[in-house]
Amino acid sequence: MGTILNPLYFAVSWVIVTFHSLLGYVFGKESHSSIKWSLAIIGLVVLIRVILIPLFVKQIKSQRALTALQPHMKEIQKKYKDDRQKQSEEMMKLYKEHKTNPLASCFPILAQAPIFFALFTVLNGIARNHPHGVLKGDLLNSAKQAQFFGADLSSSFLSTHTNTQTKIVTVLLIIFMSATTFTTQRQLMVKGMPKMDSSNNMMLQQQKIMLYVFPIIFAISGVNFPVGVLIYWSTTNLWTFGQQFYVIKRNPTPGSPAYEELQAKRAKKNNTNPDVQNETNSSVIEPTQIKKQRNQPKRKRK
Repeated sequence: MGTILNPLYFAVSWVIVTFHSLLGYVFGKESHSSIKWSLAIIGLVVLIRVILIPLFVKQIKSQRALTALQPHMKEIQKKYKDDRQKQSEEMMKLYKEHKTNPLASCFPILAQAPIFFALFTVLNGIARNHPHGVLKGDLLNSAKQAQFFGADLSSSFLSTHTNTQTKIVTVLLIIFMSATTFTTQRQLMVKGMPKMDSSNNMMLQQQKIMLYVFPIIFAISGVNFPVGVLIYWSTTNLWTFGQQFYVIKRNPTPGSPAYEELQAKRAKKNNTNPDVQNETNSSVIEPTQIKKQRNQPKRKRK
């Protein structure tokens, strides 16, 4: 298994070391080592999320396609309510026909899973003096001594000989990581999704699972993650929140509360825009401007 993942370990460690070296021109090559290693992990997040932007766009398109398919899905559920197998077959046929996937919202998380695991392994290797990739020699020693607000980057809450400061920072990062996961998902459900019937709605049920289950998973498993991994996941959560906030505000899903708010805002802006008003007023003919044709007196018939 380790041999298969070696290229991934090499890639992750190389990116971190490269960012660490570049930051040396800003903070100095021999000083502020902890800051440089922490920022290097954040740099890894930024690089990965930029690479995943096409996947994020695909996720948005798939979610909107699923929203548009809701009436058809309800018809299939109603028609084959007594035949689960046939219902599933028709649903899959519908997804294939419209080139969408109900699991599309999980794609960014699944795509990051290998990077997450590789970073976890690399940081664990630092704590155990077991190098991975290009993190060797002096670089390994420097990374081992790096700290984030007094917490060792390579230590976790359950690590042997973990100090109190590391435990405090770990708990705070876990809380932050879980809170941002919940907030991001709630933002999508409250603002970014059209109102849907909750009865037997696969998409809505999936979103509710992500809303409540994922934060709990992160909270429970977070005690096993090195501080550096928690920094990675907290940063990627912030990126996801900001990216989603931008999309919901600038290009919301039709029928969603955010879409209705945007339409109302645009309508209000048009009503208060002098140029629009003048253009509108110029096209309206006032009653006083209409020249009435003089009625000709009717000749009396003899």
